[in-house]
Amino acid sequence: MSPHVFSLVLASANPDKATEITDILATVPGLTVLPRPDSVPEVEETGGTLLDNARLKARAVEQATGLAAVADDTGLEVEALDGAPGVYSARFAGEHATYVDNVAKLLAELAAVGATAPGQRRARFRSVALVAYPGGGELWAEGEVTGTITLEPAGTGGFGYDPVFEPDGLDGRTFAQLSAAEKHRISHRGRAFRALAAELTGARSSP
Repeated sequence: MSPHVFSLVLASANPDKATEITDILATVPGLTVLPRPDSVPEVEETGGTLLDNARLKARAVEQATGLAAVADDTGLEVEALDGAPGVYSARFAGEHATYVDNVAKLLAELAAVGATAPGQRRARFRSVALVAYPGGGELWAEGEVTGTITLEPAGTGGFGYDPVFEPDGLDGRTFAQLSAAEKHRISHRGRAFRALAAELTGARSSP
């Protein structure tokens, strides 16, 4: 196989995330993104940081498949909640929580601490994207975006906390009200994976 043709196995089986990640990594010359095999189970996210969890997920898939694997971990950090939900964002309302469950708990927690004004509802999304290579090597990159948690959900696009996250510098729309292209341009995951794509492109072009 040509050294400039290579594959990465996605650690995420979440179809929303898989589509977003694949779209962004499509810019890397020669890269094929493969879905996680059904035989590879979900990885328990026991890490204390986003980087730890991204590494755990990527390394588990790399070891199961023998191929380089790519994973990310994302956290929503809300100032009024002392940085919560953070690494627990995907399971804020419980291990089997739905997107709707997590959003409802977030809004309830903010209401409980009296955070009703926009300035009291500041937050940021952070993502860490990591490639784990056979043999122990890795590449990783980080991205973040700041914004405000809205009082109620708005929009039908996106996933997760997108309906209640209003990014800074736009026209007041939430992530869920943006097109996929608009979101990719400014989102935490978009920034992390674009940075990772640049790292991958540089690594592949090196002699």
